[in-house]
Amino acid sequence: MSTDLGGPVPLPAEPGGRGRFAGEPVLSIRDLSVAYRTVAGDVRAVDRVSLDLGAGEVVGLVGESGSGKSTLAYGATRLLRAPAVITSGSVRYQGLRADTPTDVLQLTEEQLAGLRWREISIVFQSAMNALNPVLSIHDQLTDVIRAHLALTRTEATEKAAGLLDMVGIPRERLRSYPHQLSGGMRQRVMIAMALATDPEVVIMDEPTTALDVVVQREILRQILELKDRLGFAILFITHDLSLLIELADRIAVMYGGQLMEIGTAHEIHHEPSHPYTKRLLRSFPSLRGPRRDLTGIPGTPPDLLDPPPGCPFLARCTEGTDECKKIEVRLAKVRSSLDPGHVTACPFVLPDAAEALSPDGRAGVVLADTGPAVAAAASQSSAEELKP
Repeated sequence: MSTDLGGPVPLPAEPGGRGRFAGEPVLSIRDLSVAYRTVAGDVRAVDRVSLDLGAGEVVGLVGESGSGKSTLAYGATRLLRAPAVITSGSVRYQGLRADTPTDVLQLTEEQLAGLRWREISIVFQSAMNALNPVLSIHDQLTDVIRAHLALTRTEATEKAAGLLDMVGIPRERLRSYPHQLSGGMRQRVMIAMALATDPEVVIMDEPTTALDVVVQREILRQILELKDRLGFAILFITHDLSLLIELADRIAVMYGGQLMEIGTAHEIHHEPSHPYTKRLLRSFPSLRGPRRDLTGIPGTPPDLLDPPPGCPFLARCTEGTDECKKIEVRLAKVRSSLDPGHVTACPFVLPDAAEALSPDGRAGVVLADTGPAVAAAASQSSAEELKP
């Protein structure tokens, strides 16, 4: 997926990383498509997705279950197994230790083994399932360390102990097995394992799922502290948009295997452009302002075996028209936004249009002329009310 100008989705200037990477992403995904081969045909789980991750940046990837978030991440790191097939695209990695950009999709298995964990690591969903139940925490951490770093057993053990110190777990827990740890401690072990070899990029696939809100907040605070201290970039995958508003520098909204909107967390929160993003924002409660009814998103995601024409969100969109069936989904700049990287896949909702009234008298924005002008109902809550 590209912008209207035909180039990659732009990054904000100086994305919070290292000066050496100013304007250049450490991980660049271009037109990546992934399909699951079935007897009935290909299920297009990821469809022509482009996304950049700057050095030291936190990019949040949000969407409902089944929108393709995890498939995108695992496809970019070539961790998918059959029947999944990468059908197109490229994934370019350019880290501090790399002399030249590397196309991950062209690497041999041996080259991949050197890239994974050393340069790009992953915190998988469900730490209890990701950790080996019959190996101690010591054995699992030192296995990763010695596979990628030239250290002796004693040095690897000391480094493993230091990793537990870093994530706030007592060193004596090195002798423990996963079932002897709480859910929060297991998740911290997974984070320690992901950081064991000082990677440039850490992909976190719903790392706080199934944890209570107190433990979740503590882990998120720790993730940000480690990121600031060590300087790695994060691709944070979740279905919780309210969480990303606090955590991420930029947010990419995914639906039906495609990107619907990308922007800074502030822009996505206060100036959402795509109808799907707006509905996500209205589906979680606010802590400020008057009480309001929560509104979910009726309907179900599209069938990716036989996707509908045009916009994949049309069947559930309250602002759609017949013209939406004819569009080619592509990201275009939101002209009213001060963020040069704020792009949307909805060509009809124009955030810079003059405010108007919808037929029922509610505030709205004018849609682009596709025939008659149409007014789309806007949220009755202010941006302040939407704050998590």
